[in-house]
Amino acid sequence: MSAADILHLSLVEQGELIAARRISASELTEAYLERIAAVDDELRSFVTVTADRALADAVRADRELAAGGARGPLHGIPVAVKDLFATAGILTTANSPTLADEVPTADATVVARLRDAGAVLLGKLQMNELAMGPVFEDDARPPARNPWDATRATGGSSSGSAAALAAALCSGSYGSDTGGSIRAPAAYCGVVGLKPSQGLVSRSGVTMLSWSLDHVGPMARRVADVALLLQATAGHDPADSTSAARPVPDWAASMEGGLAGVRVGVPTSVIEDSGATDEMVHAFDSAVSALEDLGAAVHPVELPLMEHLDGIFNPIMFAEAASYHEATLRDGRHGRGFTQRALQGFLYTAVDYVQAQRGRRRLVESMRARMADVDVIVTPTVSGGALPVEEYVAAPRSPFTRFFNLTGQPSLSLPCGFDANGMPLGLMVSGRRFEDATVLKVAAAYERSTPWHQRRPPARGDDPHA
Repeated sequence: MSAADILHLSLVEQGELIAARRISASELTEAYLERIAAVDDELRSFVTVTADRALADAVRADRELAAGGARGPLHGIPVAVKDLFATAGILTTANSPTLADEVPTADATVVARLRDAGAVLLGKLQMNELAMGPVFEDDARPPARNPWDATRATGGSSSGSAAALAAALCSGSYGSDTGGSIRAPAAYCGVVGLKPSQGLVSRSGVTMLSWSLDHVGPMARRVADVALLLQATAGHDPADSTSAARPVPDWAASMEGGLAGVRVGVPTSVIEDSGATDEMVHAFDSAVSALEDLGAAVHPVELPLMEHLDGIFNPIMFAEAASYHEATLRDGRHGRGFTQRALQGFLYTAVDYVQAQRGRRRLVESMRARMADVDVIVTPTVSGGALPVEEYVAAPRSPFTRFFNLTGQPSLSLPCGFDANGMPLGLMVSGRRFEDATVLKVAAAYERSTPWHQRRPPARGDDPHA
C-alpha cells in the first residue's frame, strides 16, 4: 500500500494499522506533513502547521503504544482543528485581524480531550473570519479551495476542516456550526460532518459567534471516524454553562446492522421549494430509495414554520454576533466580509430579538411533536454541488442546516452522489435531540450500502503531472 493510499484511509483503518504495528504514528504524521507541504499552497486549508510539536507527540504515542499504554482508537492519529479552538502556546486567530497575535495559555476542552485520547495535533485550519462569511479573495487569509476543483468554493465557515480531510491532509478534524458551518463544507468537499446535539460537546475555549446557536462537532472521511472523534470529546464540562450532564454512550457499537423499524421522515414539499438543483433532487431521491432498501420506513413529514425561518434565525444570529463583537465592530477592525454581515445585528431591536426567540420556542415545540412520528429526517444538505468561488459569495444558503441549529438537534452530512461537474453532493440526516446514536446508525448504514465515500479528489502531490 502506497503512502498516498494510507493517507486516504479512514481514521479507523489507520488506527488498525498502528495497532498491528504495520505503520507507526511517527510515520503517519511525517507522511501527512510531507503531503501538506506538497499540496496546501494551492488549497490553503491550514493556517498554522505545528510540525515539530506533531512529530514530538507522535514519537510519544509510539513509545506509549510500544509499552502497552494504549489510550484508545485515536492514539497516534493525526488530527487538526479549526482556528477558533484555543490551543495552548499555539496561535489561535479565528482568521480575524482582532486576534492576529492571540496565543492562548490553555487548550479548549475539545483540544484537551483529543490530546488525552492520544491524538496528534497537526495544526490549525482555515475558516471564515470569526465563523461568519463570506470570505473574499483579497482577505489577509483568502478562503480555502475545494480539493475536487480548486476554482470552486469549500463553503463556510469550517472550510479548511473539510478541504484538509478531502485532500488527505489529516485523519480527522473539528469544526464549529452556527447555521451549517460544519455540514455545508462537508457536503461541498465530499466528507462527513456532524453537528451534535447542542450541549453534547463543550464549547469552552471556542471563539463565540452566536451563543445560543453555536455547536462544535467532528468531521472525517467516514461516519465511523466521526463517531470515534465524538466519543473522545463528548461529555459534561463544568466550564461550559450550556453543557449537558448526560451519560456518553458507545456510539461506535450502535452503528451496526440494517434499518428495519427505523422511521425516516421526508419533507418533500419543503425540498421542492428549497432551490435544490435537479441533480441534487435526483441524488436525494436515490438516497431515500437506498434507505428503504435497507429496511427503513419512509414517511412524509413537514418542517414547521419554514416560511418564517429567516425571520427567526437572522435576528438571533446577527444580534448575538454584533453584541459579542460590538467593540471591535465599532472600531472597524474586522475584514470586509465579517463587517458586511455582522453590522446587520445593530439594525435589530430588542423586540425583534425577543420575538425571534419566541418564534424559535414555537418551532422547537412543534418539531418535538413531529419527531414523535419519525426517528430521523433526511434532506439535502445544501442545494447542489460547490459553485465557482466568484459565484458562491452571493449564493443563497441552505434552509435545512439553519433549521437544526435553531432546534439543537443532531444533524449529519455525508456524501450521496456527484453532479455533472464532478462535485460532491450531500445528504443530511437529523434526529431527536440527544439521540445522536440514531443519526449515526442511519448514516453508517447508508454509507456502507453506497460507493460515494470511496471516490477521491483528483490526485495532488502523488503524481508530478497532477
